Amino acid sequence: MEKELVIVLDFGGQYNQLIARRVRELSVYSEILPYDSNPEEIRGKNPKAIILAGGSAGVHPGIFELGVPVLEIDYDSMQNSGVDRLQNFLFEVAGLKGDWQMSDFIAETIADIKQKVGDKKVLCGLSGGVDSSVAAVLVHKAVGDQLVCVYVDTGLMRKGESEQVIKTFQEQMQMNLVFVPAAQRFLKRLQGVTDPERKRKIIGEEFIRVFEEEKARLGEIDYLVQGTIYPDIVESGSSTTPTIKSHHNVGGLPEDMDFKLIEPLRLLFKDEVRVIGEKLNISPEIVWRQPFPGPGLGVRVLEEVTQEKLDILREADAIVREEIQKAGLERKIWQAFAVLPPVRSVGVKGDARTYAYPIIIRAVISDDAMTAEVAKLPWELLEVMAHRIVAEVDGVNRVAYDITSKPPGTIEWE
Repeated sequence: MEKELVIVLDFGGQYNQLIARRVRELSVYSEILPYDSNPEEIRGKNPKAIILAGGSAGVHPGIFELGVPVLEIDYDSMQNSGVDRLQNFLFEVAGLKGDWQMSDFIAETIADIKQKVGDKKVLCGLSGGVDSSVAAVLVHKAVGDQLVCVYVDTGLMRKGESEQVIKTFQEQMQMNLVFVPAAQRFLKRLQGVTDPERKRKIIGEEFIRVFEEEKARLGEIDYLVQGTIYPDIVESGSSTTPTIKSHHNVGGLPEDMDFKLIEPLRLLFKDEVRVIGEKLNISPEIVWRQPFPGPGLGVRVLEEVTQEKLDILREADAIVREEIQKAGLERKIWQAFAVLPPVRSVGVKGDARTYAYPIIIRAVISDDAMTAEVAKLPWELLEVMAHRIVAEVDGVNRVAYDITSKPPGTIEWE
């Protein structure tokens, strides 16, 4: 049965995704389209209602002739009484029932993948993050051992991350996992490199090389799983493309890798992906894992990456995350992590002078990473973190807390 659909027309504000998420939280499926979308394209989707996110200036006049209710709502309205206005519009004005359920999505997605993949072989690059993990488990539910997951240990992972991936997917989920230890390869390529963009490019290139080697070893692969989520689609402007499509250099993979893509999460927001993960019984450590950049600790060790710096940062970062978890703040904070800058400072340990690295703690609150506010961590918590880091991590004698919001700063330092 066709589901109720609400179209959110995006006028370029940063809250169109917020509106679309709020609609879905009311059990109504929503999609975001550009404000200047052709009315006939919208008619073809058969929406039950349309929301103008920010205004009506520039919208095609034909939108108001589609015969469906239209709501104009701006940022201030969303902040003040947005949910009440949405609820009244959806259920009283548009007469919707609210038929968007995660359990239905899981069953329909598994059936869709099973039908389209048939007996072909599927490859998934696991990062240990929530998106690729949930995508992999969904596909595994559909095709079983036809799915091969490849996890590349770049040496740039957080403490315990690689072990957690093996435990979750190989031991608990009984999935076909290929573990590739490649830390020395990455470290060698990064030697002497200080520019952050160059580091990102090197890490991406090396990952692709490792991935290609594993693909060659595994033989013919027909499909590639990617953990693309709906904000990625919205930001790329390709929200009308199908769930499974021919591969065209998505995510930086080489153009000559002849795959068809499976993107089972491409219609979901991050919070919905976590709900799916819980319903699939994936480990909470994976489902609630905080966002982690693709290049890993390679962009949290500022300037040149060395084994010594990685070891220092990994231990300090583990303390930050452990204390956040102990304080019960893990699910309230978007990201909390440590950064190692390329400077040293004078300090005192016992009766001796030290000359060691500082550690910068970064913690932010955000809905979608487009903007972020500094997390106002309790002073006592910061003191515990600082004391533990200086006492337990060799090579550190000072701790600072970054209180910059985004904008003007970014969440990551590089």
